[in-house]
Amino acid sequence: MGSRQITFVIADNPPKRLDKAVSRDVPEEAALSRTRLSKVISDGGLQINGTVVTDPKAKVAAGAEVLIEVEEAGESHIGPEDIPLTVIYEDDDLIVVNKSAGMVVHPAPGSPSGTLVNALMHHCGDNLSGVGGIKRPGIVHRIDKETSGLLVVAKSDAAHQGLAAQFEKHTVERYYRALCYGAPAATDPRVRGVKGANFEPGNILKITTQLARHKTDRQRQAVLFQGGRHAVTRARIVETFGEPAAVSLIECWLETGRTHQIRVHMAHAGHGLVGDPTYGGKRKLSAKALPQKGIDAVQMFQRQALHAAVLGFEHPITGEMLRFEAPLPQDMRELLSALQQ
Repeated sequence: MGSRQITFVIADNPPKRLDKAVSRDVPEEAALSRTRLSKVISDGGLQINGTVVTDPKAKVAAGAEVLIEVEEAGESHIGPEDIPLTVIYEDDDLIVVNKSAGMVVHPAPGSPSGTLVNALMHHCGDNLSGVGGIKRPGIVHRIDKETSGLLVVAKSDAAHQGLAAQFEKHTVERYYRALCYGAPAATDPRVRGVKGANFEPGNILKITTQLARHKTDRQRQAVLFQGGRHAVTRARIVETFGEPAAVSLIECWLETGRTHQIRVHMAHAGHGLVGDPTYGGKRKLSAKALPQKGIDAVQMFQRQALHAAVLGFEHPITGEMLRFEAPLPQDMRELLSALQQ
């Protein structure tokens, strides 16, 4: 495996730590993330004024000459698999796909193959320039296995770094469509009494809590108000079904992006998602509120009725604003049709 050398000079007023100073001043065209630079330092691939430095906390002075030797991207241990993908957009730096329900995003002990990453390894082939020193797709966000919809994936280290920064700053536009039990309306005093829930103008439900892994069930997330990670979800009603409303089509958008966030927040507010085996549960629907066909469709829906419908972000290389929309998948369209009848 070959390598390349990058040389530059530390500018005035450098940060106190070497890794931060190098990250600030490394040429943009080098396309090296802070994580990648940290590994280069620890592996002995960085010299200051001709001397190898491996301590990322070391001090460095303005005017110091830096030489970095970076190995070219190596092959990933994740195998390519010829799995059909719905590609919405693709260029040399990133790809946007409409993931189908039932597909895991990244290989894990329980899902070592058949994942989105395996499919992307096959689809992109030699067009992956390397993320973190390995020729692999850069996953910057995920959606659950049984959630459908839009995902952006980096094909280069520079794109991975730029996209990750946008997700960290919560500047990425993400809208979801979902079907939930009941109607999360400002007129419902029960919802107003839920801790962490309030309504903004326009009948927009805002849920603000902390989220962390459940103490006893490691497959679930739990709502907390101390500890955990800050999480904010907003939701508004698009359409209701039944009188009184037994099911609602809602639009949700994220201020943060935590595991299971929409699912656990809507359940916390008393409006779990239809079909959600972990948080939504099965509810008995009144024949007075809905026709039997609608009730049957809800009861037989086999996954959480959640779809990542809109994704917008700034292209990490060109700076162009990109925005994509994905229509509801067939199973959710059929569920809506049954409810609308």
